[in-house]
Amino acid sequence: MTRIFVAGFQHETNTFAPSPADWAAFERGSSYPPYSRGAAMLELVAPGSLPVAGFIEAARERRWTLVPSVWAGATPSAHVTREAFERIAGDLLDDLRAALRTGPLDGMLLDLHGAAVAEHVDDAEGELLERIRSVAGPDLPLVATLDLHANVSVRMLRHADAFAVYRTYPHVDMRDCGRRAAAVLAGLLAGVRADGCRGWHTASRRLPYLLPLNTQCTLLEPARKLMQRLAALEAELGVQLEFAMGFPAADIADCGPHVFGHGHDAAAVQRAVDALAAEVDAVRSHFALQWLAPRDAVREALRLAQDASAPIVIADTQDNPGAGGDSNTTGLLHALLAEGAGQRHPGRVALGLLVDPDAAAAAHAAGVGAKLMLRLGRAVRAFDGTPTDAPVEAEVTVQALSDGVVALHGPMTAGSTVRLGPCARVDVHGVQVLLASAKCQMLDLDLCRFLGVEPAGMAIVVVKSSVHFRAAFTPVASHILVAKAPGPMAADPVDLAWTKLPSEVARRP
Repeated sequence: MTRIFVAGFQHETNTFAPSPADWAAFERGSSYPPYSRGAAMLELVAPGSLPVAGFIEAARERRWTLVPSVWAGATPSAHVTREAFERIAGDLLDDLRAALRTGPLDGMLLDLHGAAVAEHVDDAEGELLERIRSVAGPDLPLVATLDLHANVSVRMLRHADAFAVYRTYPHVDMRDCGRRAAAVLAGLLAGVRADGCRGWHTASRRLPYLLPLNTQCTLLEPARKLMQRLAALEAELGVQLEFAMGFPAADIADCGPHVFGHGHDAAAVQRAVDALAAEVDAVRSHFALQWLAPRDAVREALRLAQDASAPIVIADTQDNPGAGGDSNTTGLLHALLAEGAGQRHPGRVALGLLVDPDAAAAAHAAGVGAKLMLRLGRAVRAFDGTPTDAPVEAEVTVQALSDGVVALHGPMTAGSTVRLGPCARVDVHGVQVLLASAKCQMLDLDLCRFLGVEPAGMAIVVVKSSVHFRAAFTPVASHILVAKAPGPMAADPVDLAWTKLPSEVARRP
């Protein structure tokens, strides 16, 4: 019987964002499954699109016995609070001790993000892995999955035998990543059983610059071709090669892209890492960011919409709730209204998801068809400390209501369910504003459809997202524009007031 300990801790921390991830955020989950522990964790996460779901599937195919611990995931935000981190780590370590008391473990799988920062620990995953090693010992094979945006530290690499990193952005390969991790763990187990020694090596190279989040998209160049080269080098040299592009809004010493690899041949691993790092260096300038101001983006969308047979999609990238924003700023809504987008295309301009629990509650109280004055959105602190645009005050018509429990079916999220609390669609001078009570990045067409908006039938759709929306929206869009409205997530890392980033790390590629 092969016993594998399984746990998950996912948070992407924007240290410049306004709202922390407290214990309630993990209990709620929102765009993640809510906090769970033990057998309930397996049942909760197995149907979804997370790496742990792919790992569970592969483990069951191998007839491994899974020993479940905790699942903890919270929507990206500012720091994980001390209380939340310590409760999650405490539960996990208690479960690990209990598992070891009932018999030996053969291995461990952790579903991590890799860019978590706690209030008291900059390298949250490194700290967690070190604590795990202090309980499990140095010899238990330990494999973890990581998000493509992980800020990988030397400490993390020291305490895990191997990591499997997503290779797509939008992350349509999360389950596949979990299955890759299972294959790596199986190989480690086979090596231990054969000769008692893994004969396993890791090499890494951190790249001394930051890559903007928008240009990390693997549907576009240069990231697309780099990922193709990664796969080719991996096959050619017989190693496991990974490229974590980093989350460029975490003010920590380890922020930035990292190329690393694992394998039985130390020289081959080093060659692969050096070759891929050199190829990234050669095209680093191609990661430069291009964007439009809010009203310029709306004007361009209106111009394109005159002849387009499919919608123009505008990404409100600096209020992306998948990168630490609270999805409540109004810069793009003001721009749509100022340019008369709703009058030119009545009912065929949509914006979402705008998080405003008070407005959603008022719409529910009024009912479908009601007209009422609403104050939409918030003025919050942007990444540079300045306030964002003022709320929009207008008479609206309530068009649709929902309890916010939404089953997702898109290429990135199939099998997952999000819980957004009371939601509503209100018409604001011809603009369909999709209101939610909890955060979720606009990464699935179902996040429009559940409130009666069919994206393919729109003239213009504004999405609060940076890149993940592309997986679902590219097939139905005629054009995609990126807008830079004031918000908590800096599209360009050079705009941030770094204090811990090493001086040798360039803020632009």
